Amino acid sequence: MSSTLWRNARIMTFSGPDPWGAIERGALLADGTQLKWVGRDMDIPRGLDVAVENDLDGALVTPGLIDSHTHLVYAGQRAAEFELRLQGASYEQISRAGGGIRSTVAATRAASDEELFASAAARLDQLAADGVTTVEIKSGYGLALEHERRCLRVARRLGRERLVEVRTTCLAAHALPPEYGDGADEDDYIDAVCGWLAPLHAEGLIDAVDAYCERIAFSREQTARVFDEAKRLGLPVKLHAEQFSDCGGAALAASYGALSCDHLEYVSAQGVAAMAAAGTVAVLLPGAFYALRETRAPPIDALRRAGVPIAIATDHNPGSSPTLSLRLILNMACTLFGLTALEALRGATVHAARALGLSDRGRLASGLRADFAVWDLEEPAELVYWIGGNACRHVVCGGTRLDIAQGAATSASVRA
Repeated sequence: MSSTLWRNARIMTFSGPDPWGAIERGALLADGTQLKWVGRDMDIPRGLDVAVENDLDGALVTPGLIDSHTHLVYAGQRAAEFELRLQGASYEQISRAGGGIRSTVAATRAASDEELFASAAARLDQLAADGVTTVEIKSGYGLALEHERRCLRVARRLGRERLVEVRTTCLAAHALPPEYGDGADEDDYIDAVCGWLAPLHAEGLIDAVDAYCERIAFSREQTARVFDEAKRLGLPVKLHAEQFSDCGGAALAASYGALSCDHLEYVSAQGVAAMAAAGTVAVLLPGAFYALRETRAPPIDALRRAGVPIAIATDHNPGSSPTLSLRLILNMACTLFGLTALEALRGATVHAARALGLSDRGRLASGLRADFAVWDLEEPAELVYWIGGNACRHVVCGGTRLDIAQGAATSASVRA
Protein backbone atom coordinates (compact mmCIF):
# COMPACT_ATOMS: atom_id res chain seq x y z
CA MET A 1 0.00 0.00 0.00
CA SER A 2 1.31 3.45 -0.88
CA SER A 3 2.06 5.83 1.94
CA THR A 4 0.90 9.26 3.01
CA LEU A 5 3.43 11.84 4.13
CA TRP A 6 2.56 14.64 6.55
CA ARG A 7 5.39 17.16 6.75
CA ASN A 8 6.38 20.62 7.96
CA ALA A 9 4.75 20.20 11.37
CA ARG A 10 5.63 20.82 14.99
CA ILE A 11 5.17 17.32 16.38
CA MET A 12 4.74 16.36 20.02
CA THR A 13 5.44 12.62 19.92
CA PHE A 14 5.46 11.92 23.70
CA SER A 15 8.22 9.44 22.84
CA GLY A 16 11.89 9.45 23.80
CA PRO A 17 13.73 11.12 26.70
CA ASP A 18 12.21 14.58 26.22
CA PRO A 19 8.85 14.81 28.09
CA TRP A 20 7.10 16.27 25.07
CA GLY A 21 9.09 14.35 22.49
CA ALA A 22 9.13 17.53 20.43
CA ILE A 23 10.25 17.61 16.79
CA GLU A 24 10.26 21.23 15.66
CA ARG A 25 10.19 20.65 11.88
CA GLY A 26 8.88 17.15 11.71
CA ALA A 27 7.14 14.69 9.44
CA LEU A 28 5.08 11.51 9.76
CA LEU A 29 4.82 8.71 7.23
CA ALA A 30 1.63 6.64 7.46
CA ASP A 31 1.21 3.38 5.60
CA GLY A 32 -2.19 1.77 6.03
CA THR A 33 -3.16 1.94 9.68
CA GLN A 34 0.40 2.29 10.98
CA LEU A 35 3.08 4.92 11.28
CA LYS A 36 6.13 3.78 9.35
CA TRP A 37 8.41 6.69 10.16
CA VAL A 38 8.45 9.77 12.39
CA GLY A 39 11.30 12.26 12.42
CA ARG A 40 12.73 15.53 11.20
CA ASP A 41 11.57 16.86 7.86
CA MET A 42 15.17 17.02 6.68
CA ASP A 43 15.65 13.30 7.41
CA ILE A 44 12.73 11.94 5.38
CA PRO A 45 13.92 8.66 3.79
CA ARG A 46 14.52 8.75 0.05
CA GLY A 47 12.71 6.64 -2.48
CA LEU A 48 9.39 6.49 -0.70
CA ASP A 49 6.24 5.41 -2.53
CA VAL A 50 4.17 8.43 -1.45
CA ALA A 51 0.67 8.66 -2.89
CA VAL A 52 -0.28 11.83 -1.00
CA GLU A 53 1.90 14.52 0.53
CA ASN A 54 0.44 17.05 2.97
CA ASP A 55 2.28 20.24 3.91
CA LEU A 56 0.98 21.27 7.34
CA ASP A 57 2.57 24.72 7.24
CA GLY A 58 3.98 24.52 10.75
CA ALA A 59 0.81 23.25 12.45
CA LEU A 60 0.93 21.45 15.78
CA VAL A 61 0.54 17.65 15.71
CA THR A 62 -0.12 15.44 18.73
CA PRO A 63 -1.14 11.83 19.19
CA GLY A 64 -4.88 11.38 18.86
CA LEU A 65 -6.56 12.05 22.18
CA ILE A 66 -7.92 9.08 24.12
CA ASP A 67 -11.05 9.38 26.25
CA SER A 68 -10.62 6.48 28.64
CA HIS A 69 -13.88 6.79 30.62
CA THR A 70 -17.28 7.58 29.07
CA HIS A 71 -20.91 6.47 29.30
CA LEU A 72 -21.89 7.50 25.77
CA VAL A 73 -24.78 5.07 25.18
CA TYR A 74 -27.95 6.19 26.95
CA ALA A 75 -31.26 7.93 26.33
CA GLY A 76 -32.72 11.09 27.80
CA GLN A 77 -31.13 13.79 29.93
CA ARG A 78 -31.17 14.85 33.58
CA ALA A 79 -31.35 18.64 33.51
CA ALA A 80 -34.01 18.54 36.27
CA GLU A 81 -31.45 17.02 38.62
CA PHE A 82 -29.05 19.82 37.80
CA GLU A 83 -31.72 22.22 39.03
CA LEU A 84 -32.21 20.14 42.20
CA ARG A 85 -28.49 20.29 42.94
CA LEU A 86 -28.55 24.06 42.47
CA GLN A 87 -31.26 24.11 45.11
CA GLY A 88 -29.06 22.18 47.53
CA ALA A 89 -29.82 18.50 46.92
CA SER A 90 -26.77 16.24 46.83
CA TYR A 91 -26.04 13.57 44.22
CA GLU A 92 -26.47 10.95 46.95
CA GLN A 93 -29.85 12.36 48.04
CA ILE A 94 -31.12 12.40 44.45
CA SER A 95 -29.92 8.84 43.91
CA ARG A 96 -31.54 7.51 47.08
CA ALA A 97 -34.82 9.22 46.11
CA GLY A 98 -34.96 7.18 42.89
CA GLY A 99 -33.32 9.67 40.57
CA GLY A 100 -29.81 9.54 39.26
CA ILE A 101 -28.73 6.43 37.40
CA ARG A 102 -32.15 4.79 37.70
CA SER A 103 -33.87 7.59 35.78
CA THR A 104 -31.44 7.13 32.90
CA VAL A 105 -31.98 3.37 33.06
CA ALA A 106 -35.71 3.87 32.54
CA ALA A 107 -35.16 6.14 29.54
CA THR A 108 -32.53 3.83 28.04
CA ARG A 109 -34.70 0.74 28.34
CA ALA A 110 -37.56 2.57 26.63
CA ALA A 111 -35.43 3.71 23.68
CA SER A 112 -34.99 1.67 20.51
CA ASP A 113 -31.61 0.43 19.35
CA GLU A 114 -31.67 2.97 16.52
CA GLU A 115 -32.45 5.81 18.91
CA LEU A 116 -29.60 4.77 21.17
CA PHE A 117 -27.22 4.53 18.22
CA ALA A 118 -28.20 7.88 16.72
CA SER A 119 -27.76 9.79 19.97
CA ALA A 120 -24.48 8.07 20.85
CA ALA A 121 -23.11 8.57 17.34
CA ALA A 122 -23.77 12.30 17.54
CA ARG A 123 -21.88 12.44 20.84
CA LEU A 124 -18.99 10.41 19.47
CA ASP A 125 -18.74 12.67 16.42
CA GLN A 126 -18.37 15.69 18.69
CA LEU A 127 -15.59 14.04 20.67
CA ALA A 128 -13.81 13.09 17.45
CA ALA A 129 -14.04 16.64 16.11
CA ASP A 130 -12.10 17.70 19.20
CA GLY A 131 -9.21 15.34 18.47
CA VAL A 132 -10.36 12.07 20.07
CA THR A 133 -9.35 8.93 18.15
CA THR A 134 -10.02 6.23 20.79
CA VAL A 135 -12.87 6.14 23.30
CA GLU A 136 -13.97 3.74 26.00
CA ILE A 137 -17.75 3.28 26.31
CA LYS A 138 -19.28 1.68 29.38
CA SER A 139 -22.63 -0.01 29.66
CA GLY A 140 -24.49 0.34 32.94
CA TYR A 141 -27.72 2.05 31.92
CA GLY A 142 -29.45 -1.22 31.07
CA LEU A 143 -29.05 -3.16 34.33
CA ALA A 144 -30.73 -6.23 32.83
CA LEU A 145 -29.10 -8.76 30.52
CA GLU A 146 -31.25 -7.80 27.54
CA HIS A 147 -30.58 -4.08 27.91
CA GLU A 148 -26.90 -4.36 28.84
CA ARG A 149 -26.48 -6.46 25.69
CA ARG A 150 -28.28 -3.80 23.61
CA CYS A 151 -26.07 -1.01 24.92
CA LEU A 152 -22.88 -2.98 24.33
CA ARG A 153 -24.00 -3.88 20.81
CA VAL A 154 -24.64 -0.21 20.08
CA ALA A 155 -21.13 0.61 21.31
CA ARG A 156 -19.64 -2.08 19.08
CA ARG A 157 -21.64 -0.74 16.13
CA LEU A 158 -20.23 2.72 16.76
CA GLY A 159 -16.76 1.25 16.45
CA ARG A 160 -17.67 -0.34 13.13
CA GLU A 161 -19.46 2.63 11.58
CA ARG A 162 -17.23 5.40 12.91
CA LEU A 163 -13.48 5.54 12.43
CA VAL A 164 -12.86 6.30 16.11
CA GLU A 165 -11.85 3.08 17.84
CA VAL A 166 -14.26 2.03 20.58
CA ARG A 167 -13.36 -0.08 23.60
CA THR A 168 -16.31 -1.53 25.51
CA THR A 169 -16.57 -2.03 29.25
CA CYS A 170 -19.37 -3.89 31.03
CA LEU A 171 -20.56 -1.81 33.98
CA ALA A 172 -23.62 -3.83 34.88
CA ALA A 173 -22.60 -3.43 38.55
CA HIS A 174 -23.43 0.28 38.30
CA ALA A 175 -26.57 0.54 40.43
CA LEU A 176 -29.39 -1.63 41.72
CA PRO A 177 -32.23 -1.73 39.16
CA PRO A 178 -35.78 -1.04 40.37
CA GLU A 179 -36.95 -4.63 40.03
CA TYR A 180 -34.47 -5.65 42.74
CA GLY A 181 -36.13 -3.60 45.48
CA ASP A 182 -34.60 -1.10 47.86
CA GLY A 183 -31.26 -2.74 48.56
CA ALA A 184 -32.22 -5.98 50.23
CA ASP A 185 -31.64 -7.85 47.00
CA GLU A 186 -28.19 -6.44 46.16
CA ASP A 187 -26.49 -9.82 46.50
CA ASP A 188 -29.07 -11.42 44.19
CA TYR A 189 -28.40 -8.73 41.62
CA ILE A 190 -24.64 -9.24 41.85
CA ASP A 191 -25.26 -12.96 41.29
CA ALA A 192 -27.18 -12.04 38.14
CA VAL A 193 -24.42 -9.72 36.92
CA CYS A 194 -21.82 -12.44 37.39
CA GLY A 195 -24.00 -14.75 35.31
CA TRP A 196 -24.25 -12.23 32.48
CA LEU A 197 -20.51 -11.77 31.97
CA ALA A 198 -19.84 -15.14 30.32
CA PRO A 199 -22.49 -14.86 27.57
CA LEU A 200 -21.70 -11.20 26.88
CA HIS A 201 -18.01 -12.04 26.64
CA ALA A 202 -18.74 -15.04 24.39
CA GLU A 203 -20.62 -12.69 22.06
CA GLY A 204 -17.52 -10.49 21.77
CA LEU A 205 -19.13 -7.51 23.50
CA ILE A 206 -16.76 -6.91 26.41
CA ASP A 207 -13.17 -5.66 26.53
CA ALA A 208 -13.13 -5.02 30.30
CA VAL A 209 -15.32 -5.17 33.41
CA ASP A 210 -16.05 -2.23 35.71
CA ALA A 211 -18.05 -1.77 38.92
CA TYR A 212 -19.16 1.07 41.16
CA CYS A 213 -17.81 0.51 44.66
CA GLU A 214 -19.38 3.18 46.85
CA ARG A 215 -21.77 3.56 49.77
CA ILE A 216 -24.60 4.38 47.32
CA ALA A 217 -23.68 1.46 45.05
CA PHE A 218 -21.92 -1.84 45.86
CA SER A 219 -19.62 -3.04 48.63
CA ARG A 220 -16.05 -4.28 48.37
CA GLU A 221 -17.27 -7.84 48.87
CA GLN A 222 -19.86 -7.55 46.10
CA THR A 223 -17.32 -5.91 43.80
CA ALA A 224 -14.85 -8.73 44.50
CA ARG A 225 -17.42 -11.29 43.34
CA VAL A 226 -17.78 -9.47 40.01
CA PHE A 227 -14.00 -9.25 39.67
CA ASP A 228 -13.60 -12.95 40.47
CA GLU A 229 -15.87 -13.81 37.57
CA ALA A 230 -14.05 -11.36 35.27
CA LYS A 231 -10.75 -12.95 36.26
CA ARG A 232 -12.14 -16.42 35.52
CA LEU A 233 -13.06 -15.22 32.04
CA GLY A 234 -9.68 -13.55 31.47
CA LEU A 235 -11.16 -10.05 31.35
CA PRO A 236 -9.28 -7.06 32.79
CA VAL A 237 -11.02 -4.98 35.44
CA LYS A 238 -11.30 -1.31 36.40
CA LEU A 239 -13.25 0.42 39.14
CA HIS A 240 -15.27 3.52 40.00
CA ALA A 241 -13.52 4.02 43.33
CA GLU A 242 -13.49 6.44 46.25
CA GLN A 243 -15.62 9.15 44.65
CA PHE A 244 -17.63 10.12 47.74
CA SER A 245 -16.02 8.04 50.49
CA ASP A 246 -13.10 5.74 51.14
CA CYS A 247 -14.51 2.24 50.69
CA GLY A 248 -11.15 0.58 50.10
CA GLY A 249 -12.06 0.02 46.48
CA ALA A 250 -8.73 1.18 45.04
CA ALA A 251 -6.73 -1.32 47.07
CA LEU A 252 -9.21 -4.06 46.14
CA ALA A 253 -9.00 -3.26 42.44
CA ALA A 254 -5.21 -3.11 42.60
CA SER A 255 -5.15 -6.59 44.13
CA TYR A 256 -6.77 -7.79 40.88
CA GLY A 257 -4.20 -5.92 38.76
CA ALA A 258 -6.83 -3.42 37.64
CA LEU A 259 -6.14 -1.36 34.55
CA SER A 260 -7.45 1.74 36.32
CA CYS A 261 -9.22 3.19 39.31
CA ASP A 262 -11.39 6.17 38.42
CA HIS A 263 -12.52 9.28 40.39
CA LEU A 264 -10.38 8.80 43.57
CA GLU A 265 -11.28 11.96 45.46
CA TYR A 266 -11.24 10.01 48.75
CA VAL A 267 -8.51 7.47 48.02
CA SER A 268 -6.34 6.67 51.03
CA ALA A 269 -2.57 6.46 51.27
CA GLN A 270 -2.95 2.67 51.35
CA GLY A 271 -5.01 2.80 48.15
CA VAL A 272 -2.40 4.94 46.42
CA ALA A 273 0.39 2.58 47.48
CA ALA A 274 -1.54 -0.44 46.25
CA MET A 275 -2.18 1.20 42.88
CA ALA A 276 1.49 2.10 42.53
CA ALA A 277 2.57 -1.46 43.29
CA ALA A 278 0.09 -2.90 40.78
CA GLY A 279 0.79 -0.38 38.01
CA THR A 280 -2.85 0.69 38.07
CA VAL A 281 -3.65 4.00 36.36
CA ALA A 282 -5.49 6.77 38.23
CA VAL A 283 -8.17 8.10 35.88
CA LEU A 284 -9.24 11.53 37.13
CA LEU A 285 -12.64 12.90 36.18
CA PRO A 286 -12.76 16.65 36.85
CA GLY A 287 -16.03 17.06 34.94
CA ALA A 288 -17.97 15.18 37.60
CA PHE A 289 -16.07 16.98 40.37
CA TYR A 290 -17.07 20.30 38.80
CA ALA A 291 -20.69 19.45 37.96
CA LEU A 292 -21.38 18.04 41.42
CA ARG A 293 -19.63 21.00 43.07
CA GLU A 294 -17.40 18.73 45.09
CA THR A 295 -14.73 20.27 47.30
CA ARG A 296 -12.29 17.43 47.94
CA ALA A 297 -9.91 16.94 45.02
CA PRO A 298 -7.96 13.73 44.40
CA PRO A 299 -4.59 13.62 46.21
CA ILE A 300 -2.47 14.67 43.24
CA ASP A 301 0.78 15.09 45.17
CA ALA A 302 0.43 11.63 46.73
CA LEU A 303 -0.19 10.08 43.32
CA ARG A 304 2.85 11.90 41.91
CA ARG A 305 5.12 10.85 44.76
CA ALA A 306 4.04 7.23 44.41
CA GLY A 307 4.58 7.27 40.65
CA VAL A 308 0.98 6.36 39.84
CA PRO A 309 0.25 7.15 36.16
CA ILE A 310 -2.47 9.81 35.89
CA ALA A 311 -5.02 9.78 33.05
CA ILE A 312 -7.77 12.32 32.40
CA ALA A 313 -11.19 11.52 30.89
CA THR A 314 -14.52 13.23 30.28
CA ASP A 315 -16.69 10.73 32.19
CA HIS A 316 -19.38 11.86 29.75
CA ASN A 317 -22.75 10.92 31.23
CA PRO A 318 -26.13 12.65 31.56
CA GLY A 319 -26.10 13.03 35.32
CA SER A 320 -22.74 14.27 36.56
CA SER A 321 -20.56 15.15 33.56
CA PRO A 322 -22.59 16.19 30.50
CA THR A 323 -19.62 17.40 28.49
CA LEU A 324 -18.34 16.43 25.06
CA SER A 325 -15.00 18.26 25.12
CA LEU A 326 -11.97 16.39 26.37
CA ARG A 327 -9.94 19.57 25.94
CA LEU A 328 -12.23 21.39 28.37
CA ILE A 329 -11.71 18.56 30.84
CA LEU A 330 -7.93 18.91 30.44
CA ASN A 331 -8.28 22.58 31.38
CA MET A 332 -10.32 21.57 34.44
CA ALA A 333 -7.66 19.04 35.43
CA CYS A 334 -5.16 21.88 35.54
CA THR A 335 -7.32 24.60 37.10
CA LEU A 336 -9.22 22.41 39.61
CA PHE A 337 -6.70 19.66 40.40
CA GLY A 338 -3.39 21.45 39.83
CA LEU A 339 -1.95 19.34 37.03
CA THR A 340 0.56 20.84 34.64
CA ALA A 341 -0.25 21.14 30.95
CA LEU A 342 2.22 18.34 30.24
CA GLU A 343 0.63 16.07 32.85
CA ALA A 344 -2.85 16.75 31.50
CA LEU A 345 -1.90 16.04 27.89
CA ARG A 346 0.01 12.89 28.76
CA GLY A 347 -3.09 11.95 30.73
CA ALA A 348 -5.18 12.05 27.54
CA THR A 349 -2.60 10.22 25.44
CA VAL A 350 0.16 8.07 26.98
CA HIS A 351 -1.54 7.21 30.28
CA ALA A 352 -5.04 7.06 28.81
CA ALA A 353 -3.83 4.33 26.44
CA ARG A 354 -2.40 2.45 29.41
CA ALA A 355 -5.72 2.80 31.27
CA LEU A 356 -7.33 0.89 28.40
CA GLY A 357 -4.58 -1.71 28.20
CA LEU A 358 -3.46 -0.45 24.78
CA SER A 359 0.22 -0.22 23.88
CA ASP A 360 -0.12 0.74 20.21
CA ARG A 361 -1.28 4.35 20.61
CA GLY A 362 -0.97 7.46 22.77
CA ARG A 363 2.45 8.24 21.28
CA LEU A 364 3.79 8.92 17.79
CA ALA A 365 6.48 6.44 16.77
CA SER A 366 7.21 3.93 14.04
CA GLY A 367 5.06 0.81 14.36
CA LEU A 368 2.26 2.45 16.34
CA ARG A 369 -1.21 3.23 15.04
CA ALA A 370 -1.48 6.24 12.77
CA ASP A 371 -3.74 8.10 15.18
CA PHE A 372 -3.01 11.81 15.41
CA ALA A 373 -4.58 15.25 15.48
CA VAL A 374 -3.49 18.40 13.65
CA TRP A 375 -4.15 21.65 15.52
CA ASP A 376 -4.25 25.29 14.46
CA LEU A 377 -2.17 26.17 17.50
CA GLU A 378 1.44 27.12 18.13
CA GLU A 379 2.18 25.58 21.53
CA PRO A 380 0.97 22.27 23.01
CA ALA A 381 -0.01 24.07 26.23
CA GLU A 382 -2.65 25.90 24.19
CA LEU A 383 -4.63 22.66 24.05
CA VAL A 384 -5.15 23.12 27.77
CA TYR A 385 -5.09 26.92 27.90
CA TRP A 386 -8.00 27.71 25.57
CA ILE A 387 -11.45 27.19 27.08
CA GLY A 388 -13.63 26.02 24.20
CA GLY A 389 -13.30 26.91 20.54
CA ASN A 390 -12.56 24.79 17.48
CA ALA A 391 -8.82 24.28 17.20
CA CYS A 392 -8.66 20.91 15.44
CA ARG A 393 -7.84 21.01 11.71
CA HIS A 394 -7.54 17.29 10.94
CA VAL A 395 -8.12 14.05 12.83
CA VAL A 396 -6.47 10.88 11.52
CA CYS A 397 -7.70 7.53 12.88
CA GLY A 398 -5.80 4.44 11.83
CA GLY A 399 -4.35 6.29 8.84
CA THR A 400 -7.70 7.61 7.60
CA ARG A 401 -8.58 11.29 7.85
CA LEU A 402 -12.00 12.20 9.21
CA ASP A 403 -14.04 14.93 7.63
CA ILE A 404 -14.72 17.57 10.27
CA ALA A 405 -17.74 19.75 9.58
CA GLN A 406 -19.90 21.95 11.79
CA GLY A 407 -18.17 20.86 14.97
CA ALA A 408 -18.51 17.11 14.36
CA ALA A 409 -16.31 14.44 12.81
CA THR A 410 -18.62 12.59 10.47
CA SER A 411 -18.42 9.04 9.25
CA ALA A 412 -17.45 10.31 5.80
CA SER A 413 -13.69 10.12 5.42
CA VAL A 414 -10.82 10.13 2.98
CA ARG A 415 -7.61 8.15 3.01
CA ALA A 416 -4.99 10.38 4.61
